[in-house]
Amino acid sequence: MTALDTAFAASAVLAVVGGLFAVTTRHVVHAALWLVVALLGVAASLLVLGAELVALVLVLVYVGAVVVLVLFALMLTRAPIGPDRAHAVGPWRAVGAALLGLATAGLLASVLLPLADGTVRRSDVTTTQVAGQLFGTWVWPFELLSLLLLAALVGGLAVARGGSAEAGREVAS
Repeated sequence: MTALDTAFAASAVLAVVGGLFAVTTRHVVHAALWLVVALLGVAASLLVLGAELVALVLVLVYVGAVVVLVLFALMLTRAPIGPDRAHAVGPWRAVGAALLGLATAGLLASVLLPLADGTVRRSDVTTTQVAGQLFGTWVWPFELLSLLLLAALVGGLAVARGGSAEAGREVAS
């Protein structure tokens, strides 16, 4: 096992553990912070694989924008940040979600295991090719994503200001 294999395994474990904690914690803010850990683990895996551009885009777009937007929305709307017991699911839903997660993991393993044992070869992709696809073919979906994030930010501000303006009117009455 080489040093790159060890680094990849460590970053994969970090991503999986962060993802598990993100979906199992009852604190919304903790879930967002564990999502940051999971995304950084995925970015580290991409760095080990040599996809520096994709790792940078993942960190900038998801960690730098989406998670910060979620935390910003939580702070603006004054959402409860403690354990959320009102939306707890029953045991059957938890078992169903676990089975669905295992089925998804099995599907991913059935696709990725032939790559690991060498029976299927993957082609080498350069950063220039990825950048050409990302900023050529996929530039409009990224622009639409930025508009969606902007709309969510404006919506969060509207909710935060609407609640405080109504509370101010009630106090004045």
